[in-house]
Amino acid sequence: MERDNLLSTKEILWDWFDEVKDKLFTDTKEPVLRLMKRLLEDSFEIARDEYMEVERYKHFEGRNDSRNGYYTRSWQTQIGFIEMLRVPRCRKKGLAKDILIRYKDNEKSLHNLVRDMFFAGVSTNRVGEILYPIIGKRISRQTVSTIVAKLDVEVQSYHARRLEEPYLYLFFDGIVINGKDALGAKKRLVLAVYGIKKNGERELIDFMLADSESYNAWRGLIYDLKKRGLRIERLIITDGAKGLHKALIELYPRVKRQRCWVHKLRNMAIYMRKSIVGACLSEAKMIYLAKTKRQAAKRFTAWKLRWQKEAPKAVACLERDIEEMLNIFDCPEEHRVKIRTTNVIERVFREVRRRVRPMNCFTNDASCERIMFGLFTYYNQKYKQRLLQVIRLTPEKLLKTA
Repeated sequence: MERDNLLSTKEILWDWFDEVKDKLFTDTKEPVLRLMKRLLEDSFEIARDEYMEVERYKHFEGRNDSRNGYYTRSWQTQIGFIEMLRVPRCRKKGLAKDILIRYKDNEKSLHNLVRDMFFAGVSTNRVGEILYPIIGKRISRQTVSTIVAKLDVEVQSYHARRLEEPYLYLFFDGIVINGKDALGAKKRLVLAVYGIKKNGERELIDFMLADSESYNAWRGLIYDLKKRGLRIERLIITDGAKGLHKALIELYPRVKRQRCWVHKLRNMAIYMRKSIVGACLSEAKMIYLAKTKRQAAKRFTAWKLRWQKEAPKAVACLERDIEEMLNIFDCPEEHRVKIRTTNVIERVFREVRRRVRPMNCFTNDASCERIMFGLFTYYNQKYKQRLLQVIRLTPEKLLKTA
């Protein structure tokens, strides 16, 4: 009965501790540390009683060990430094080390679980509700935010890492998300870079928050990547952003650029009547489905003659960038389906939108950085497990396509 009462007291104290930590932690750090000390000391007592299998002050001849008083030590926790922790001692076995290690391991596992749920799309309010039946503890919204905020160091490390291996293909694109600043709601743009290596490994290389897709914004990101060692061996795939192209011409003038066919077809549709959009664009798609660059050029000429009168602005829109639209034909045929559009990075953006939908908006840039980092890390781990075999270049292919 004595032990049952002790366990019940511990559970009550844990609930009290959670409430104090979540609501008043900033102003009550010292009381919380004292409470934490009390909880640990109770845990030590419980562990020693279970190990001894005999109540205090009772003796019998077959016992394996005996109590041997107490000693004090200090311990660093996630909350702060606990001094003069009273640790019970046995004559043959030490128990405190196992408890402290187990506490740290459980704490780390719980934090990782909270982070994974957060990145999977569970709102900060819902994380605590879902975990309560599993762990028997209430985790508040503030606690979830505090755990996720510890990612900031990893985010900065991700932005600063060296880029040692070259990329065969590079994709640039941006996504608009809802944000907030001191004046209220504010749209934020995330500029992102995705790459494919010779062995078929894909990687979301980096991202940057910006106010627009201006030359200065794109140049800031690309210059930083170049400074960290970014190398492109074959082709850069982009949409039609003028600021991006200007920055690429300045920083990577020798690398060919491929315009995204999907973005181009969307732009062309603006310049024609709805009644002819389907037929005109269907014929335009046959250009990039050609087997060779020469055949693609012939198809473009025929398409131009067919639609020059009915959709002159659409024809001019494609003709203006036709050289960059056909750069995919300088690459292996089996690669073209993956590199003629920026769809590979658009798919990641769809996941970003799905993830942020439960939120009204990001409260600040730091929260946006954490979410993007979490999603990029998740996808990069998946990419390492599954290479793009269609892109993978053998030495023979490299010589043939050089």
